[in-house]
Amino acid sequence: MLRRVSWLAWLQRIGADPGDDQETRQRKSLLVLVSILILPISLVWGTLYLGLGSPGGLIAYLYFAVSLGAVLIFARTRDTAFLLWVQQLAILLAPTLSMIPVGGFTGTGVVGIWGLMAPMGALVFGDVRSGTRWFIAFMAVFAVSGIVGELWHPLAPLPGWFTTTMLASNVVVAGSVVFMLLALFAQQRRDAQDAADSLLLNVLPRSIAERLKTQTQTIADSFSSASILFADVVDFTPKSQHLSAPDVVGLLDRLFGHFDTLVERYDLEKIKTIGDCYMAAAGIPAPRDDHARALALIGLDMLSAVEATGPMGDLGLELRIGINSGPVVAGVIGRKRFLYDLWGDAVNVADRMQTHGTPGRIQVTRATYELLKDEFVLEPRGTIEVRGKGEMETWYLVSKR
Repeated sequence: MLRRVSWLAWLQRIGADPGDDQETRQRKSLLVLVSILILPISLVWGTLYLGLGSPGGLIAYLYFAVSLGAVLIFARTRDTAFLLWVQQLAILLAPTLSMIPVGGFTGTGVVGIWGLMAPMGALVFGDVRSGTRWFIAFMAVFAVSGIVGELWHPLAPLPGWFTTTMLASNVVVAGSVVFMLLALFAQQRRDAQDAADSLLLNVLPRSIAERLKTQTQTIADSFSSASILFADVVDFTPKSQHLSAPDVVGLLDRLFGHFDTLVERYDLEKIKTIGDCYMAAAGIPAPRDDHARALALIGLDMLSAVEATGPMGDLGLELRIGINSGPVVAGVIGRKRFLYDLWGDAVNVADRMQTHGTPGRIQVTRATYELLKDEFVLEPRGTIEVRGKGEMETWYLVSKR
């Protein structure tokens, strides 16, 4: 078993390039694997033909030499396009042309069916257009070679038992290889779809992503009651001026990555990041009665995370958080790099609560206070002047009762 695993691993490393992505590595290893698996089949095929006095076996040996040479060249050049083209041309011509001296379609046990590997390979490793061209070429060469072999009969026919055996073998073995290619192609397509779906879910809520894939009209919803949170890193701009670009991005990535984990824990929705500000919401796109409570809990966890003893304490950062509750409109905007965003006065006021807040504190409006006062400790801040809103009464969220 260990030898078999080592052998397969060695095959997969042929032509490998450290700069290849995962999909490219898989395609290269699959192409090499299929190419090498057919080599012993061609030797058996050629030996049987020659053993029965048919020079058609020389074509099989020629295929073996060309195919093996292409693999060896690929191991040095890593030119996938060259290997694919040589393998397709060889598997298209060798079995089909061998039908001419042996006796056409039935006399060879339909050995030309192996030429179907050329268009199948084009579909798996290329695209539909390339596969179509190779399929047309296969049909033409297969038909012409078979008809010429049937009419010409330059050699004595092979024994009936051998023709029957070859017919069954070609159907079973060639069919198995074609099935394997199609199965791998289907798996690659499924993996690509899963990757695309995963990427989409990193941008949009799951329910919105599903709607986006099944409908073309604008996605826009109104929610009568939801809560919005803004968490801003205090004085991040002057701090970032003393850091390198990788350090700035790495710091925010680590902090916001932790916030992403908290969002998943409380089943909330991350809306977006705006510079060094993190925006999340509860009650959208799925309404929930405890939307204010959920954001209060995550806000307290965010503050705890950046404390000296918290998991992000070594970053030396301080947060200013604002929360507001009320009706909002949510929808998907844009055609490229689309975004699921929120609009409404409730969103603007939540942003103001963060902007006019206090470092290390969570400031909430009366609307949110009324939803939290029975379960949380809230400290009155009093009346403050809020840009665009005038005087507003606000509270600091302190802790859970």
